Amino acid sequence: MSALPVAVPPIWTTGSTEVFKTGTWRAALPRHIQAPSPCHPACPVNGDIAEWIALARQRDWRGAFDVLTRHNPFPAIAGRICHHPCEAACNRAGFDEALSICKLERFVGDTAIAAGWGFVPPAAERPGHVAVVGGGPAGLSAAFQLRRLGWCVTLFEARAELGGLMRHGIPPYRLARDVLDAEIARIVALGVEVRCGAPLSSSTDFERLRAGHDAVFVAVGAARVKRLPALTDGLPGVMDGAAYLEACNAGRPPALGHHVVVIGGGSAAIDAARSARRAGHEVTMLALERRPQMPAQREEIEEALEEGIALIDGAMLDTATASGPGLRLEGRRVRFEPGLDGRPFSAVPLAGSGFTFAADAVLTSIGQDPDLTPFDGALPARGALLAADESGATGSAGVWAGGDVASMARFVTQAVGMGKRAALDIHRHLLGETAVSTDAGETEAVVPLAAIASWYHPKAPRAAAQVRLPSERHRAALEVQLGLEIEQALAEAERCFSCGTCIHCDNCVIYCPDMAVRRAGDGYEVLADYCKGCGLCVRECPTGSMKMVEERR
Repeated sequence: MSALPVAVPPIWTTGSTEVFKTGTWRAALPRHIQAPSPCHPACPVNGDIAEWIALARQRDWRGAFDVLTRHNPFPAIAGRICHHPCEAACNRAGFDEALSICKLERFVGDTAIAAGWGFVPPAAERPGHVAVVGGGPAGLSAAFQLRRLGWCVTLFEARAELGGLMRHGIPPYRLARDVLDAEIARIVALGVEVRCGAPLSSSTDFERLRAGHDAVFVAVGAARVKRLPALTDGLPGVMDGAAYLEACNAGRPPALGHHVVVIGGGSAAIDAARSARRAGHEVTMLALERRPQMPAQREEIEEALEEGIALIDGAMLDTATASGPGLRLEGRRVRFEPGLDGRPFSAVPLAGSGFTFAADAVLTSIGQDPDLTPFDGALPARGALLAADESGATGSAGVWAGGDVASMARFVTQAVGMGKRAALDIHRHLLGETAVSTDAGETEAVVPLAAIASWYHPKAPRAAAQVRLPSERHRAALEVQLGLEIEQALAEAERCFSCGTCIHCDNCVIYCPDMAVRRAGDGYEVLADYCKGCGLCVRECPTGSMKMVEERR
């Protein structure tokens, strides 16, 4: 009996499987995308954070610096004093701990200063001339952006030195003066003309300046102090906190007696209290807000308490009277309710909660308003501020405004962002272009943590904050917060998920069961004839830079 022939399995083929067009099965097609990481919109300057951290991960510090300073010319400054909302938005916070973006930025900025890196000069000079009024963070940011685009820029500053709040309001123990000077000098070296000691004293001064320039950016800050009704004129030992900080930062702290009370709960109040402590005073802070509600950064409050500053939170000053050489203060506890949707806060006194104590001096740090006198009748105002839109345009021809004169967002990096946006709008205006609509074209949504294949990222602790011991902080010029060592910086850069940015790991190629994804130049392409739409490539993407797109046929 002869053997039966062996049947060839029907799935066997010696040809190509390309004849099987499995793409007809799918309902959705994967697509590679470039999407914003959540830190990007949270950043006050809209920095390309994932991009510069990727370069830092490769030890390309110069590349990281160049990307960082597209939006912010102050990486070493911001890395010390930014309130870092980017870290609160970081996807890593939902996995283990948020990335220490601020400290990484400081490392890049400090590396740039040590290496003497400067900015690339403009490729071509343009004929327009822009006046920037105010040499603080908003004005310097605008001058930087305008000058690198080739415009002639003259920076007018009322004081003898540039820096504004960064120099006169932030103490050296938070921002070393050699760092401040280096980052300002780098901007001036681009070819910005600087005129210090040139205040705007009247509307006539402003109109003369306006007539002599193609555009004006106003960033004069806020220097008009707010007063407490309880601290009437003639009381001894009462001083504005901003004036005290300026004197301390200039190396001339006033004599205030033994016990100093600082009223306020923001960063300026903390700075005044810590400066007074360094000047040898016993210091008590009185804040309307309870400690978790205080607008000062958490680490600032903790460091102040470590340095021996007493905090009475959730309390208000009722009366102050002269008592011998000092003051007798009466206060009450309050129930504090922050204002929502632009409404003012409320502080309701609690019955039977009164208290009394003595002080030799009182420093008030409850906020400041801008002096709008030079712009009266020339620029529109909105309450105590100049009125300006998102791009800084005031509605008055050729004039933009930003920083504390036009916003209550009183953070240095917020001012830097406002200066950048105004400069770009001025650039478009001088070129005769219309503003680009933010709604034009398709934009990708911010990448959520759920889009990250987190199993490719081992859990790792956030870089520990390095600070001086409280016993070492008595010298006012010693910075309290210290930077990262290079090993820490590299380890922190490795923790970044690179949300929304392809890292060319080839996972989409490796895991596709149909070999329907392939390399194409510097990127990838999906072969629509063969992709079944299973979504495995999207699931295995470690950065969330792929998504499934529904197909309608």
